Amino acid sequence: MTRPQNPGLMSAPLVSDWIVPRDEGFTVRTGRAELGQGAQTALLQMAAWELGMPAERLTLTGPDTGESPDEGFTAGSLSITQGGAALRAAASAVRVLALSEAARRLNADREALSVAEGAILDGGSDTGLTLPGLAAGIDLAVPVEDHAAPMAKGGPQVPRLDLRARMTGAPFVHDLAPEGLLHGRVFPAPTLTARLAPGFDTAPLAARPGVVAVVRDGSFLGLVAESEAEADAAAAWQEARLAWEDDADAETDIAAILEASPLPMEPVQEAPLPHTAPTAEITASRPFLSHGAMGPSAALAQWTGETLEVWCHSQGVYPLRKALATVLGLDPDAIRVRHVNGPGCYGHNGADDVALDAALLARAVPGRPVRLRWSRAAEFGVAPMGAAMSTRARVWLDEGRIAAMAVSVTSPPHATRPLTAGAPFLRSGALLEAPHPFPAAAPDLPMERGGGAARNAVPIYAAPALVERKLVTGLPWRTSSLRGLGAQVNVLAIETGVEAALMAGEIDPFEGRLASLDDPRARAVLERLRGMSGAIMADADGETRGWGIALARYKNTAAWAAVLTEVVLEDELRVPRVTVAVDMGEVVHPDGARNQIEGGIVQALSWTLKEGVTLDGARVATAGWEDYRVLRFSEVPGIETAFIDRPGDPPLGCAEAVAGPVSAAVANGVMRLVGVPVTRLPLTRDAIIAAISAA
Repeated sequence: MTRPQNPGLMSAPLVSDWIVPRDEGFTVRTGRAELGQGAQTALLQMAAWELGMPAERLTLTGPDTGESPDEGFTAGSLSITQGGAALRAAASAVRVLALSEAARRLNADREALSVAEGAILDGGSDTGLTLPGLAAGIDLAVPVEDHAAPMAKGGPQVPRLDLRARMTGAPFVHDLAPEGLLHGRVFPAPTLTARLAPGFDTAPLAARPGVVAVVRDGSFLGLVAESEAEADAAAAWQEARLAWEDDADAETDIAAILEASPLPMEPVQEAPLPHTAPTAEITASRPFLSHGAMGPSAALAQWTGETLEVWCHSQGVYPLRKALATVLGLDPDAIRVRHVNGPGCYGHNGADDVALDAALLARAVPGRPVRLRWSRAAEFGVAPMGAAMSTRARVWLDEGRIAAMAVSVTSPPHATRPLTAGAPFLRSGALLEAPHPFPAAAPDLPMERGGGAARNAVPIYAAPALVERKLVTGLPWRTSSLRGLGAQVNVLAIETGVEAALMAGEIDPFEGRLASLDDPRARAVLERLRGMSGAIMADADGETRGWGIALARYKNTAAWAAVLTEVVLEDELRVPRVTVAVDMGEVVHPDGARNQIEGGIVQALSWTLKEGVTLDGARVATAGWEDYRVLRFSEVPGIETAFIDRPGDPPLGCAEAVAGPVSAAVANGVMRLVGVPVTRLPLTRDAIIAAISAA
């Protein structure tokens, strides 16, 4: 049958690439990593639905470059939309092929056959044949697209696969301890231009107790020791004596730097604009953001002759393998990269970099595995950050409707993952004696892939919108993908601009938006939000307690989300309650989807109210939790989530859908209380006072 082109099926087109019979069940392979988001549970559940098998008789494996399909990066809220679609197609093909074989053996009507609990039924009666038994005798090395059937109806919900193991101490990559394990430590250069001081001598470090190897290549420096304690002691000794030479310097007011960039704006979407002044004009900005994972990055590596094995928590084992091969001078087939659970992530953190670091250390001790854990200071200081941004939105109203909009985005790149523009983009690779430098003008994701800096810069409203983007490259700070990419700030600017315009026209925030929407699904989530938020709206006093709303469709192609936040202005801004309505098409795994939405709300509130990296010239000054504020458990709001479930519709990515609407809803609530826009994140007490004073 004909299905939309799927990247996973393009790289792994055969049924046997995805589904392998075993005993009385199947091994199900995926290239989508479990990052704590519950995606693998939903994927296994979808395979079980299509196969007509109990989930407990299926085993999900991958990602692993030795056996799993190449599905690129687990990113962009595409695990279910693309990964699930590919897996369902492959599983349905197994069912189709097995039923055809059963019909041949039984001399039965193919249309009368079905599968239930793995058994083949004829008119509802057991035939004695089983799906795994039949599949084991069928050649599954055939194209998925030639045999896939329409999606089966949903079935039983599968409990989270990973929670019991996580709660009972199953190992993370940080805990792997194979026989002969050695322990690595590295000394990351504070910037990509820093160099070890002339005359640096590795001999004193090599003489420290327990140290079996010191690796220096250009400005990459690390050690390998017999024990964890000896590695830590030697690293602390060297760190206290380490000197770097670096002439890089920079101003630290990133908003001013972006504003002053002489680079030109580039058109994203053309549209005519009114010749009158806009009804409202807003500039929203944020500082650099850290991924802030609960544990620092870690990896395990082992060389055997000219082959390398790596265990890590990368989002993309295949792109990482190619990047490692480029830096290490190997054929990609000489490297095997396995994904192992780590601390979770929300984009491109240090997981790829630490894999190269571990490989460089392990090369000095062939035949023995080396486990490397970055320090917390390294995780904050040298891992890629979420890009600081500034977005200006202008809104024109006419007769109570949005008549036109203009959105101007200024940002560093959001996409410097391994193999972007063909470059490895691995930090230590750029520091080697024979370096693999980062391109001077790093690219960004194109709009046909959702966009990077300009993600969600195209408004959802039925009005002409001019959209433009300025990509600021050459900055000393390293940025890459963080959850939602540019969507948070762009939706913040658009939705606060809309709110300011509606306030100027004395128009109800729900009615003004509804009047400006022609997308029925956008209207539906907004109406659902209004219907579930009456209690919060009734409690507002218009002085210290209020509420704000915001709306967006993630990437303009994925889930719709409408958010209402209650805001309380006291010594600090508080958000006690949040309501959210989401349309993500078919809700495959409601519990997992709810976890994703509610976790996204908490993270977005932390970005909105607390987070921001501190800079010291070209260096990152933030070194630990003491100087990186995040939302505390005591500040987590009550959250009410509603899904508009659409069984039979394609499932849409939801994990990143709420970041922009949450930030904008909070800012809109504050604006309605204080009367002026407050859109320079984070929304601290000082930021609110500064905005009021500047008005």
